[in-house]
Amino acid sequence: MSGGPRVRSMNVADSEVRPVLGPAGNKTMRSLSARKPASKPLSKAEKATEDDEEVKAFPSSNGAASSPPSHSVSASSVLRRHEQLLHSNLSLNASCSSDASTDSFHSRASTGRITRSSSTARRRSYTSKPRVIVSGDVSEPPPDGLKTKRRCAWVTPNTDPSYIAFHDEEWGVPVHNDKKLFELLVLSGALAELTWPTILSKRHIFREVFADFDPIAVAKLNEKKLTAPGSVASSLISELKLRAIIENARQVSKVIDEFGSFEEYIWSFVNHKPIVSRFRYPRQVPVKTPKADVISKDLVRRGFRSVGPTVIYSFMQVAGMTNDHLISCFRFQDCVTAAEVKEEEITTGGAEEKKSNVIESELSRAIDELSFSSE
Repeated sequence: MSGGPRVRSMNVADSEVRPVLGPAGNKTMRSLSARKPASKPLSKAEKATEDDEEVKAFPSSNGAASSPPSHSVSASSVLRRHEQLLHSNLSLNASCSSDASTDSFHSRASTGRITRSSSTARRRSYTSKPRVIVSGDVSEPPPDGLKTKRRCAWVTPNTDPSYIAFHDEEWGVPVHNDKKLFELLVLSGALAELTWPTILSKRHIFREVFADFDPIAVAKLNEKKLTAPGSVASSLISELKLRAIIENARQVSKVIDEFGSFEEYIWSFVNHKPIVSRFRYPRQVPVKTPKADVISKDLVRRGFRSVGPTVIYSFMQVAGMTNDHLISCFRFQDCVTAAEVKEEEITTGGAEEKKSNVIESELSRAIDELSFSSE
C-alpha cells in the first residue's frame, strides 16, 4: 500500500518519529531517524555537503537504476526541510523561554538575527554606592574640627548669628541688675512688633535712645520729643510702645524706692530661685504661665503698661527667672549651674551681712557699757 511521505508533526516530541518509506526501504529511514537533531540551523555549505552525501549513498549499477525515482528524492528533501523548520522553531521557542533568565535575547526585526547580551554588564552599571545610615538620634561623631554644640531645636544653622549668640550667652541666664532687668523688660515688650533678630540688630540704637536703660534717666525724657515724627525712636517701634517705656521707667523708679531694688521685687515672685522646666520638646514650651499672669496683674496694678502675660513670660525666659532651655541643649546645665552659683553668693552674702550686723550690735553694746561705767 503506497502513499505520500509521512513526516513528524510540529507539535509532537522529538522521540515520536513517524516512518517514511524511501527507495532503500525502512533501513534508510531508520538511519535518518537515528540521526540526532542539530542544535543549530544548518548553514548553506552544510546543506550542500549533505545533499552530495545523500546522492552518493545511492550507487547506480545500470542506467535505469543510476538515478532514484523523482518522488523519493523529493520526499527526502521535504523531510530535511521540515527538520530544519522544526529545529529553527525550537531555537526560537528556547529564545522566548529564556527571557526570564539572567541572559536576555534581543531580536532585530530588520535583519532577522538573534543577538545575546549578558546581564553581567548591566549588573555592573547598576552597582549601588555605599550609603551612610543614620537611625534616630544616633549618628557617627563628626571630626574634632567639625564638632557643633547641640542647641535648642528652634536654633538652626540658618538662624541669624546674632540670635545664636544671644541664645548662647544671655537667654536663660539669671539677671539681678536693675538696669539690665529694665532693658530686658523693654525688649520683651518690643516683641509684639518685632522679632528677636531684628531687635538684637537694633539693640545699640535702643541703648542710645533710652540712655543705656537707666530707669531714672528714661523717666525724665521728654515724651513729645521722643515720639515726634522723624525721630530715631519713632523708627524703632510705635508711639504707643514708646509712651509705655517712659511710663514703665517711672514705675520702676517707684518700685526701687519701695523695695530697695527692682531685682528684689521681681525675683520675689519666684522665691529668688529660677524655675527649671526640663522640657524635652519645643512644643512643651508655653507662651504664658499662671506665674506670668500673676506678675502681669501686679505690674498693671502698679501702673505698668504693655505688660501682658505673654510679654512677661518672654521677660522671665530671657532674664533667667525660668530656665526653658531644652534638656538636650548645652545651655540648660550652664544656666542651672549659674543659678546655683548665684544662690550660693546670695546665701554667703546674707550670712556675712548677718555676721557683720551681730558684730556691730556687740560693739555698740560694749560702747554703751563703757560709757555707763565711766559715768
